[in-house]
Amino acid sequence: MPIQAVEPRRLYRQVADQLRQLIGSGEFGVGDRLPTERELADQLGISRPTVREALIALEVEGRIRIRVGSGIYVTAPPRAEILAAETDEGPFELLRAREFIEGAIAAEAALQVRSTDLDLLDDALRRMDDISLPATTTIMLDREFHTTVAGILGNAVLVRFIGEMFDQRMNPYFERLSSYFENKDSWLAAAAEHRAVRDAIAARDPERAKAAMQEHLRRSQLRFSRNFGESPATMEVAE
Repeated sequence: MPIQAVEPRRLYRQVADQLRQLIGSGEFGVGDRLPTERELADQLGISRPTVREALIALEVEGRIRIRVGSGIYVTAPPRAEILAAETDEGPFELLRAREFIEGAIAAEAALQVRSTDLDLLDDALRRMDDISLPATTTIMLDREFHTTVAGILGNAVLVRFIGEMFDQRMNPYFERLSSYFENKDSWLAAAAEHRAVRDAIAARDPERAKAAMQEHLRRSQLRFSRNFGESPATMEVAE
């Protein structure tokens, strides 16, 4: 059997593995409340976004239930057939990569933009304004905006690459994370950030365009980094 390269596991997977083992060993029983996100981060010596990615992975598997404003509770063991396959990257890792890559693309787009490109961006933004709540349609419009910015460079590989990166959010982990933190206000904020990117590109200002795109994706990370709102005083047993 040939020797195969060893691929290091993502940190959030290691955290999920450790919590899964503690639950499986009976350290935390069904209905027990886990330490808060902040407490887990302190105990493990890692960032809270990494803990959050691990918790979302466990919730998608059906091993825990996150109750906003109450806490994180162990649920009955999931059936084997509903366990989700692992994804290679967590949501925060993906957004950080997009911040770096799409910032550079936006800067170059500001140097190459044509009036027809602005028409396409404006059309996407107008359709975004017609929708007040996050939904499948808003996600596709979001994708259209980002791939249109990449399309300004006239490179089909970049358009496909940005589209594929965006499509990685179409998985159970990202969908569960979004269900907690995406709402009307977050969508309106994202739409305003999109317009700031468009305006910087239209001004043919590469540094401003890069900063606007990076700020948008950085704020996306912050929106997903809000506290779950655990309150030790509220103890609600999971169903």
